[in-house]
Amino acid sequence: MTVTKMSWRPQYRSSKFRNVYGKVASRENCYECIPITKNVHDNPFCAVNSKFLAIVTESAGGGSFLVIPLHQTGRIEPNHPKVCGHQGTVLDIKWNPFIENVIASCSEDTSVRIWEIPDGGLKRNMTEAVLELYGHSRRVGLIEWHPTANNILFSAGYDYKILIWNLEEGEAVKMIDCHTDVILCMSFNTDGSLLATTCKDKKLRVMEPRSGRVLQAANCKNHRVTRVVFLGDMKRLLTTGVSRWNTRQIALWDQEDLSMPLIEEEIDGLSGLLFPFYDMDTHMLYLAGKGDGNIRYYEITVEKPFLTYLMEFRSAAPQKGLGEIQSSRLDIIVMIFIYLAPSYSVVLHRS
Repeated sequence: MTVTKMSWRPQYRSSKFRNVYGKVASRENCYECIPITKNVHDNPFCAVNSKFLAIVTESAGGGSFLVIPLHQTGRIEPNHPKVCGHQGTVLDIKWNPFIENVIASCSEDTSVRIWEIPDGGLKRNMTEAVLELYGHSRRVGLIEWHPTANNILFSAGYDYKILIWNLEEGEAVKMIDCHTDVILCMSFNTDGSLLATTCKDKKLRVMEPRSGRVLQAANCKNHRVTRVVFLGDMKRLLTTGVSRWNTRQIALWDQEDLSMPLIEEEIDGLSGLLFPFYDMDTHMLYLAGKGDGNIRYYEITVEKPFLTYLMEFRSAAPQKGLGEIQSSRLDIIVMIFIYLAPSYSVVLHRS
């Protein structure tokens, strides 16, 4: 008689994280009574670093945004000082990764402006920018700082062009003119040698920012891309978009071969734009949609299945925009997301 020994093997992949959960900040640690912009432009309208929180606000007769020191939580007074030098609605804001007191903004008035925020925050309205940059012929919808070169800023306008600004000279040093429609998103890899863009012409492009040469381009007719993010040093790209059946979808790409996505996964049938946030240290992806009340967590790996769903945080308050700041200790990873109602932190315990 032959005896056959059978061993049981799990058919799922266990995550290296024991617990993943979202923790809502207490009321005294939240920011209240902020007049958040009602603009429907597809941007987060929120930027945060280790010193300040910046939020685009609703205003008449021009564009403005609040800058609040992170420790100054609680109720924000209606007459709180604002940055209000733009003549049109502010569409995007980004903190300088090298100088924490410097923030860039772009607007419907076709300008890009650089502001220097004093330590301790604003004491009165700021109307004079350090630099005013003009070069686009139509409104400017996106700005992005170069991750490794100081004083280099990229801006994308509704004239379908990307301008590269040298802030030391105060002028545009190069123009990238390879898009045929409005640019929806820009993302750099870790060393800034590659720039990925999504466009309304349904194409995903990877290019050299120094030369402007397009290295890879994908026609995304089945997966209409809206946002893109480089996944650290994994040589992968992740995009969010809409499938042919108008369901929200994410796709994972090899940055050296954009002929076909590695995987595509449908999320749900809601209509809000999905924003991806990636943490290089833990290889975790966070998906949050405008108007949603939840944030999903995924783990990214280089082997199949590439994308592992972990859990999600649920809230009764729909988010209008998000920003992220990361801090780490030996035993815990904390990612603090600033909801534009309310703020909360996501705590990841390592196993």
